[in-house]
Amino acid sequence: MREPQPREEPAAFQEALLKSERLRILIVISGIGVAFVAHTLQTGILHSRENLHLWFVTLLWIAPFVGYELLMLLSVIHALQISRNLPNAVWISTIVVESCLPAIAVAFLPSVSLDPAYRPVANPAVLVFFVFIILSTLRLNPIACRVSGLVAAVSYLAAAVHLGWTPILAGGVSLLSPQVAVYSYAITLVVAGFAAGAVAGEIRKQVDTALHDAKMRLRVDRLEDDIEVARSIQQSLLPRDAPHIEGFDIAGWNRPADPTGGDYYDWQRFPDGAVLVTLGDVTGHGVGSALLAAACHAYQRATFTAESGLLIGIERMNTALAHDMFEGLSATFVVVLCRPNSSHVELLSAGHGPLFLYSLREDRFDKMGAQGLPLGLFPDLSYEPPVILEVNPGDLLVLVTDGFFEWTNSQDEPFGTERIEQTIRTAREQSPGDIISALHRAVVDFSGGTKQLDDLTAVVIKRVDKGLICG
Repeated sequence: MREPQPREEPAAFQEALLKSERLRILIVISGIGVAFVAHTLQTGILHSRENLHLWFVTLLWIAPFVGYELLMLLSVIHALQISRNLPNAVWISTIVVESCLPAIAVAFLPSVSLDPAYRPVANPAVLVFFVFIILSTLRLNPIACRVSGLVAAVSYLAAAVHLGWTPILAGGVSLLSPQVAVYSYAITLVVAGFAAGAVAGEIRKQVDTALHDAKMRLRVDRLEDDIEVARSIQQSLLPRDAPHIEGFDIAGWNRPADPTGGDYYDWQRFPDGAVLVTLGDVTGHGVGSALLAAACHAYQRATFTAESGLLIGIERMNTALAHDMFEGLSATFVVVLCRPNSSHVELLSAGHGPLFLYSLREDRFDKMGAQGLPLGLFPDLSYEPPVILEVNPGDLLVLVTDGFFEWTNSQDEPFGTERIEQTIRTAREQSPGDIISALHRAVVDFSGGTKQLDDLTAVVIKRVDKGLICG
């Protein structure tokens, strides 16, 4: 019998219930086996006609019951194999059979040497009631335990009546008399059933909690696996090697705040030798932002061509993203077109800034803003034409996401753009990859161990002497 539930028990709990029932039946069969072996040894030692008769009657008594328990065990094992629960009728029949078994022993295996009045209370079989009530807790069902106690009390009273006991309702009878003791035994069996029900309820709560925790751990493990796959996919979309273009040295780097992030950078090489450098920053970070960043990457590759130009490419990309972005999300984006050995680059920013242009000759920074709103807000946005920047040997164009200058230290002071400029100026003679490393070290040292809360992405484009092939 199972406690009524508003919906079907989860499969995991049904499996736990059947395994618990399997254990309970094995304990019952083992206990009966041990008790019968002990009774056999006693019969052999205290050999007499009466004892031999009692042993034979006991065998006839327990053999059908053991057969029934073995049948139940096979039913439970089969239910486990096919992942099905047992019908309610099976649970009810088990409770009734087991609760009545000790009563049969009390009724038909009394000691003839005892006074008839004491036979209902002096039979050791009464103790078996409590064994079955205790084991009923393994059914993980408080109602089953209470029913077990009630059936045990009723069957015990029936056995007592069979032995000649009659209820006494008149006063003047001693509480220690066997007639009154039968009442006490019956009440104790009922109380034991309710006590076992309370224990079973607590065990059930613990099992439910353990199964829930195991399920949550499994979900977390699967989620972590999925996130790791997403991280691997996202990292595989980033360029593995620096682009080779005469007159420029280019490097990029990314470190998300979470296993996946919303920042990315990329470069495309066109047939005429030009290289398109892009950097994007999707709102937020994590798996959702990573998916949108991947979409940005795909749309960027599809919309920017050597023939389209930066303005047409970015407007097409915005239109495509606007239909995929969730409300409230957007992506800042900057694109730079570098041509071999050219002293000029084209730059167009959609909501991304500040951008840093360092002039080596003048030892001066120009901070640039965006030429339009972030991508994905409205499908019909128009952007200003790209700006043409003059870059001479040694000049640097540095594109970073806000994770750099917004990272704060323990005093909640942000790294800021001035420290970025100072770091770039100090490392200006180094390669773009080393400049990015210097920026990362500087912001980490400044943070003093505070947690990275936003993704970090940087691209550095350095103008080098004509004819130098950079890598």
